[in-house]
Amino acid sequence: MFDAILIDKDESGYSARLAQLDDDALPEGDLTVAVEWSTMNYKDALALTGKSPVVRRFPMVPGIDFAGTVLQSGSDAFAPGDKVVYTGFGMGETRWGGYAERMRVASERTLKLPEGLDTRQAMAIGTAGFTAMLCVLALERHGVKPGDGDVLVTGATGGVGSFAVKLLAGRGYRVVAATGKASEADYLTGLGAAEILDRAELSAPGKPLGRERWLGAVDAVGGVTLANVCAGTKYGGTVAACGLAESMEFPATVAPFILRGVTLAGIDSVFCPMELRAQAWEALAKEVDAGTLDQVATEIGLADVIGRASELLEGKVRGRLLVNVKR
Repeated sequence: MFDAILIDKDESGYSARLAQLDDDALPEGDLTVAVEWSTMNYKDALALTGKSPVVRRFPMVPGIDFAGTVLQSGSDAFAPGDKVVYTGFGMGETRWGGYAERMRVASERTLKLPEGLDTRQAMAIGTAGFTAMLCVLALERHGVKPGDGDVLVTGATGGVGSFAVKLLAGRGYRVVAATGKASEADYLTGLGAAEILDRAELSAPGKPLGRERWLGAVDAVGGVTLANVCAGTKYGGTVAACGLAESMEFPATVAPFILRGVTLAGIDSVFCPMELRAQAWEALAKEVDAGTLDQVATEIGLADVIGRASELLEGKVRGRLLVNVKR
């Protein structure tokens, strides 16, 4: 028997609860893992509350990522005792996820932890840090270099935003952090932000093309904000879009793209290729220090995740919620 969060939907409605399950209930896969840590992401909070149709199959164990230790392996690439990380691929949506003390997964979608990271550190980074690194790598692929211009980060106090600020600053970029929380200015400057921007400057409808302000951007919120971010991007700049905390809508024009040559780069952390995953995690292991992880992560127990979901959706959570599955 093992503990897990279980989401179900029937004639009585949508519910999430802490349950005890048998190993026989585990899904198919050639790796059985003792899950040690998971995280709470925006998508997890939507799944737990039922405020968006994230979960596609029921019953569902939510949690879009986890790190743990291999218990049993049917793959030559893994052995019992290996420390592993698993993110995305529909976990917590169409297949059971990380909010469980035990999980069974496919080895070809699983990564061994790079040297320098333990399972707690891996999930303090989690999908949010992984996504932030994918954004940074995308900006670099499109030629955004330190010293050439500012890089804007929206939703800067959130999980993705916090890591984006830290990673970009660590690579020598001058980071402008957009937030609606003036009280978090010290937190953001502590991560490396050189300038704090009131998100109100971006959240109201603006002009199709604005003043050129930043060469690159990491946007985790979407909506009107993303439209304004694109409108304020310098000639030849790139915007990495990875979230929809504000809205899935994109009320923009083609002006930034055809008049300034701006690139809008979509970032998908769910199904990105394993080679790129490995590259991102290797970089994270080298660039994120333990002090940063302590700065951005708040630890909660498995039994706490249901109650904290609404807080995350309401913007009351700073940084990362790190889930100790054994607590």
